Amino acid sequence: MGSLEEYRAQLDEIDREIVRLYEQRMQVSEEVAEYKIANGRTVLDRQREQEKLRAVESMVWDERNRLGARELFEQLMSSSRKRQYQMMSEQGAQMQSAFTQVASLTGQDTRVVFQGAAGSYSEAAMKNFFGESVESFGVETFRDAMISIEEGAADYAVLPIENSTAGIVSENYDLLVEFENYIVGEQIIRIEHCLMSVPGADLDGIKRVYSHPQSLAQSERFLQEHLSWQQIGMKNNAFAAQKVASEKDPSQAAIASAYAAKAYGLEILLCGVNQSSSNSTRFIIVSPRKIFTENADKISLCVEIAHESGALYHLLSHIIYNGLNMVKIESRPIEDRSFEYRFFIDFEGKLTDPAVRSALRGIREEARHMRILGCYQSARK
Repeated sequence: MGSLEEYRAQLDEIDREIVRLYEQRMQVSEEVAEYKIANGRTVLDRQREQEKLRAVESMVWDERNRLGARELFEQLMSSSRKRQYQMMSEQGAQMQSAFTQVASLTGQDTRVVFQGAAGSYSEAAMKNFFGESVESFGVETFRDAMISIEEGAADYAVLPIENSTAGIVSENYDLLVEFENYIVGEQIIRIEHCLMSVPGADLDGIKRVYSHPQSLAQSERFLQEHLSWQQIGMKNNAFAAQKVASEKDPSQAAIASAYAAKAYGLEILLCGVNQSSSNSTRFIIVSPRKIFTENADKISLCVEIAHESGALYHLLSHIIYNGLNMVKIESRPIEDRSFEYRFFIDFEGKLTDPAVRSALRGIREEARHMRILGCYQSARK
């Protein structure tokens, strides 16, 4: 038996040879890419790769190394493909994304739709993004908002997409798939729920409290101190404030924003009734047009992949290989395909960046389906 130092020296020599052969292999891969670019060939050839992997397995004499050798060559071929996608982007083989850069999202007659009534968090997000004077109107449901921009009644829709404590708004992820509308911006609003009622009301007289079910859940600790109150769910916090204001019953209260209290002339009995002081909601600005502005630095995708081992790993490797930062991934079930999912991925980058184009090309060629949901400026910047 040799010493540990001797074994390490042997491994170092083997590793040097592996690196030399790897670089030699990548050089040949670049020549393959040149041929494919010149002849309009696609990078991925699944049949060829499977044949190659079977051949590699047959070369292994120690059964214990068979799966390891297959994994090694899967990675080698993956690196080869990614370099070929990079070369295609570098040499001008552009992807046809059909997104157009615009100077600004707003114009003289810009009209915006939001879900809810005046005083809702959605309206607050809209005014933070577009300004106080923007022409706008509210609708009852998220679907109504999507239909409004699809049919031309509005230029943009403002929709909540995730809350820092309650998680994603799954309905709006599904609507992004159903409608041919695109994310062009985002706005983050701090959420602070207030208990409000008509002027002159007091806590001791409250019997019923109205709010969105999620807001009631976020205020559970406070409501546990008032177990005699009847909790009634509403479609929107602003609708709850509107109801309390219109009925003028001092035994009724709403949990909504200070913005809603001001809009409906209600008196705030207590602020910060939600248990999380860092609660915030991210809203997306959606348009029927495939547009982006110069400062757009974040991309959202929807992808469907093969229902097989390693498929998601290989998909995400295109983002890693190109040095991009993925900031979010979510999954939603695919209708009529039991236990199969589509993935929603956000990562940082511009559509004009070569690294982004390379990653998108690789994902598009290797996924069952890929759709760019939008390119927009991150609200966190």
